[in-house]
Amino acid sequence: MRILTRLAALSALAAAALLTVPAQAAAGKPDPKLVVVISIDQFSASLFEEYRGGFKGGLGRLAREGVVYPSGYQSHGMTETCPGHSTLLTGKSPNKTGVTSNDFYDTTTGAKVYCMGDPAVVLAHDAAEPGVSPRNLMTSTYGEWLKAVSPKSRVYAVSGKDRGAINMAGHGADGVFWLAAGFGFTTWVEPGQDPKARLAPVADLNAKLRADLAKKPFVWTYDNKRCAAREADYVTGGRAWRAALPLPKAETPADAMRDLVTSPWTDRVTLEAAESLRERFGLGDGDAVDVLTVSLSATDFIGHRFGSRGPEMCDHLLRLDDRLETFLKRMEKAKGEVLVVLTADHGGSDFPERLKEEGYAEAGRVPGSTWLKGVNAELRQGLGLDFDPLVQAGGINSLYIVGADRKAPAPIERARLAKAALALLAARPEVYEADEINALLIAESPPKGTSPDEYSVRERQRRSAYPGRSGDILIAFQPGLTAASAGSAYVAGHGSPWDYDRRIPIIFWWKGAPARDRVLPIETVDIAPTLAGVTHVTPPTDLDGVCRPLGGAC
Repeated sequence: MRILTRLAALSALAAAALLTVPAQAAAGKPDPKLVVVISIDQFSASLFEEYRGGFKGGLGRLAREGVVYPSGYQSHGMTETCPGHSTLLTGKSPNKTGVTSNDFYDTTTGAKVYCMGDPAVVLAHDAAEPGVSPRNLMTSTYGEWLKAVSPKSRVYAVSGKDRGAINMAGHGADGVFWLAAGFGFTTWVEPGQDPKARLAPVADLNAKLRADLAKKPFVWTYDNKRCAAREADYVTGGRAWRAALPLPKAETPADAMRDLVTSPWTDRVTLEAAESLRERFGLGDGDAVDVLTVSLSATDFIGHRFGSRGPEMCDHLLRLDDRLETFLKRMEKAKGEVLVVLTADHGGSDFPERLKEEGYAEAGRVPGSTWLKGVNAELRQGLGLDFDPLVQAGGINSLYIVGADRKAPAPIERARLAKAALALLAARPEVYEADEINALLIAESPPKGTSPDEYSVRERQRRSAYPGRSGDILIAFQPGLTAASAGSAYVAGHGSPWDYDRRIPIIFWWKGAPARDRVLPIETVDIAPTLAGVTHVTPPTDLDGVCRPLGGAC
């Protein structure tokens, strides 16, 4: 009887607890006037987990007080900056955004094309530079959905990279700015537009940045001396170097500029630009919902040049944690409620030489140009060709089949070349899987409700397949292999379909949020429909993502 009584009491307590959940959720429901979406380039879930306990500033506040998904996913295979950013506010995977890689090869012209390239525009600070715009983004973004129903809403974007700002802002944004080394923040100019007017929102900031650097050049030394414990000597690509701060003195102005950009300075000034835009235009102060997107590029620059496990990344992330606290406080000056989303465009791994020292025997390199030259040599010999039938635009995980003129061959010849290439690649031990694009385009989607951590490699690659842009053959190299050689400014990469490259954190934060970890997987394509649900915007019906309730809002 006592047992039954205790069970009844526990059941009553459980029922009472369940009944209180909706009330708590309703009390913590966000009602923002300013939506701030932050993407930290190459901020893997592994980095977040490694440093989470040590974050005391803005990153720490978001992690402690927000709705935290530690297992977020970029669900496509080609995990690069441009496609990753294209998923964040569209609700769609790259096979629908049309942005499948940082660069693609146009087999109709035989030319390499940048993901945001647009020859119809020029850059505001230098008309001789190649133009960029959202022209190649083949779908709409959350900001566009919002402005369609709320014309008074403003959408601004800022980043260290053009592709970080443009993809998140979409088409028709009020201002899109990114860092141009040696100048400041820039944007694009369409025919008939005035470059000076286009740069007006950031003109004062640009002048200040130049004056600050002239008065006191930034020197990257330890802000957090505990990071010095990670110093060590390495040899990568035949080059001996020491992972340590400060960096060796630059020998040329170009090297000095590279050192500046590849440092915490880039994120510091990007956040300063975002703060300036919020204050200048009163974002979040009116009745309409405004959007401010911020893509922080320094983690990616540092990860590529120094890897993700050294003193450089340690010092940078702890600095970023401090700087984001200042940023959050300045966002809170908005008159309306602020909803912050923090995520990443992709993850990343450390450089294989250090991973091997830590016991990861599978870590290694596939030297890109040398590897592709060898594959082409085998195809030339086996098929009796006098030309290379495979080319790449930005990486050897996406290969294009061409004829002697380096353009698309006739269908029958293409089929012959594809069959031979696939057979050769299947026999290569470094290749985990090679898929022909047409097979991916007709492949069935996984059953509805399949968790992103259960997607097959083929399914991940399918989400990176877009006709006319993706390669004819998409390759997944074996886990642990970096598909690039090491250079003086490049030791580590990303771009694979493996979890270290596609698994990232996703955090939603607002004042009064019911702080909690949600351990079930979520996808970056879920962010836009979730924001639409919170702000009462109806998204398109063909999204890949779904709304995840925040305080009951969906």
